Parts: sequence; structure tokens; C-alpha cells
Amino acid sequence: MARENFSGVLAFVHVVREGSFTRAAAQLSVSPSALSHSITGLEAQLGVRLLTRTTRSIATTEAGERLYINVAPQFEEIDAELAAVEELRDKPVGTIRITSAEHAANSILWPKLSKVLHENPDINVEITVDYTLSDIVSQRYDAGVRMGNQVAKDMIAVRISPDMRIAVVGSPSYFATRTKPVTPQDLVLHSCLNLRLPTHGGLLPWDFEKDGEVIKLRPRGQWVFNSSSPIVRAALADYGLAFVPEDMVLEHIAAGRLVRVLDNWCAPYPGYYLYYPSRKQSSRAHTVIVEALRHRE
Repeated sequence: MARENFSGVLAFVHVVREGSFTRAAAQLSVSPSALSHSITGLEAQLGVRLLTRTTRSIATTEAGERLYINVAPQFEEIDAELAAVEELRDKPVGTIRITSAEHAANSILWPKLSKVLHENPDINVEITVDYTLSDIVSQRYDAGVRMGNQVAKDMIAVRISPDMRIAVVGSPSYFATRTKPVTPQDLVLHSCLNLRLPTHGGLLPWDFEKDGEVIKLRPRGQWVFNSSSPIVRAALADYGLAFVPEDMVLEHIAAGRLVRVLDNWCAPYPGYYLYYPSRKQSSRAHTVIVEALRHRE
């Protein structure tokens, strides 16, 4: 049977269930004559009579009884599933996939979302750590986290952190035999711990700014990593100077395990943004995650 006849089957099921064309038509928001025409068309398509009609009653034929017994429960299952899906519309449930740099995952996503997921046990969050500026649409992520200047113009962007600063740090033991740098140019005399960027294979430049003067360097050193956490570990182990977000090392600085230098050359820079392609068809779970991450002054 062609799919366009499903409406006739639905009409038939409602008429048998209600025992009345008038009541069935009211449920389906159609006229009784339109309902009768639909069933007549179904009978013509099947080549059998489904209903015996009189002025006072409606009864199923043998073929009609068989069709009703086998089909009606399936329509009830469909109705139940549709109702269940409608309930999800306002309930935060489902999996939200986010791609993020390591630092944002550790410093923003984890502390903000860990509490939210306790409060919303039906929400699942999958975080993929990478630096490759993934295409979130083609790779089927729900959202991505990047610096504000890295977000494409056609994306919706929501600020999730304040402006940030870089810290240049080394261990007291490292500085015991070396003079602390006073200007960025002094870094040529130091061993620097570098971060390699997977996006284009190069090393992250060390950017400095003071009184309108901008300096961009690529200092050298023994160690190169592709994430920031081992850079901090190497700095603590006296291997050189680290150029990392300051929140990663503030505790070590306060405890005297690391010493900060070139502080007056480290200007604030834009913080992290959550970005995604469209507000259309946004799930309730997606909305909960966005609002939990949104930065508020």
C-alpha cells in the first residue's frame, strides 16, 4: 500500500475506535464527509469493504476487523513515542559534544560543568581536547571553545571567560645561575619551553606588548610539547622558562615554586568563547550548557 494511504488507515482506526464518524472527525479536526471520503478511497485502493454502515451504526467487516486488530496497536505505539519525544522538548537530556583546547577544558569547562551535570543527570558531555580548530559542523560537534579572535564570523559566539594574561615563569633554581630577563629580547639568553601548534605545525609565538610596542618572538629551548601542562611541569623541573596562561601557575608562584618575569610586558588578551552554528533546533540540554558556561561580570 502506498504511503499516502496511511491517512486513510488512520481515519479508519479512529472511526472504529470511536464507533462514530462524527466523534472521529472531531478528533482528527476534519469534517465527517471528508473522513468518509478518505475511508472510501482506502477501500477502493484495497479492493475490499472495511466497514458496514447503516444510519444508526458502524460495524467492521471481516477484512476491517483484521486490519483494525493488527494496525491499531501500532498507531498507539506511534502516538506514545511522539508524546515521549514532545516531553523531551522542555527536558534537559542528551549528549553535548564539545571540542576545546586543553587549557579551556581544564580551567573553564570542567569547573563550570561538573556542578551542572550533578544537577542534570540526563545530560552527557563529551569533550575532545585538540588545538586544530576543528570544523564543528562536518565533525558533528555541538559546540567548540576557542579564543575570541579564532571564532569564524558565521558562528554564534558566547563569552565564557574574562580577558586573560600570559605569565612567563621559571623555577628559583633555574634563575640561581641566570639573570632574569628584563625585556623580551633578553629571552635569547634563556632556554624556553615551547608549544607546537597542530593547526600549522609551527611553534606558538611569544607575544609581548608594552606602551604600544608589540614584540613577537620564537625563542629556543630543549623542550617542545603539544600541550601546556607538561610545559609547566618542565618549568618546575628547572628546564627553562614557560609561556602559559597565568591561571595555570598562580598557585606555584604564590608557593614560591615558580618566579614570574616580564610581567609588565604581558598585556591582557581576549578570553575564551563557546561557539556553535545556529540557535535553530537547539535542544534544552544545549541551552543548559550554554547558560552554565556563559561568563558573567
